[in-house]
Amino acid sequence: MSKLSFLSRNALKYRVSLFDPIRWMPSRSFSSVGEQQEPVTDSFYESSEGAAYGRLTGFGRNTLKTDIIHFLEGCDLSTSDVKFEYNNNFNPISMMLRFPSQSSYDAALRQTTRKGRLYKLDKINSGQWDITESHDGRTVLIQGIPSNAVREDIERFLSGCNFDPKSFRFISRNAIQNTVKAVAVRVATGLEAVNFQIRKNRSLCFNVPVTVRVLQ
Repeated sequence: MSKLSFLSRNALKYRVSLFDPIRWMPSRSFSSVGEQQEPVTDSFYESSEGAAYGRLTGFGRNTLKTDIIHFLEGCDLSTSDVKFEYNNNFNPISMMLRFPSQSSYDAALRQTTRKGRLYKLDKINSGQWDITESHDGRTVLIQGIPSNAVREDIERFLSGCNFDPKSFRFISRNAIQNTVKAVAVRVATGLEAVNFQIRKNRSLCFNVPVTVRVLQ
């Protein structure tokens, strides 16, 4: 083979290599798909790290939200995370608790066990929390109103208190001697509700002493 022929063949190979599509494909093109893909997330597992809900029972009638928050200290509860569940006569039957996470709920469960099981804590779903009315300490319950009292008598009893007249709820129940009424009414603030209770509890309504409670 002549020297000229050898040089010509080498030059041809060099030109072909310059236009070889495989050789000149960017080296990152094979890995770019894998690098650009976002990690797959499962919304179910994300929601499991959200709020958890529980129902607390076994507490006394005079128990306050703050009593339970202090009892479950370290479980990240605030007063807005506690709702009282009342029966038709506005007697408390349970507390609904909203924990910021499942781990907070688990900590509360351990705490109730460690402190002697004074209360019972059961898991509930968010729907049960949602349908429970929140009184926020702004609803006053007037009990023991005589059956012959009318709305005007009750409004007179509420004189000086900033209340919502549309929020009146009347309850009747049988007493030993007479049928007495209870009225639940919403006031402007929690502070006003407490002040009203202090001023009016055991005061006379239609010449009968009545009791005033604040619904939490």
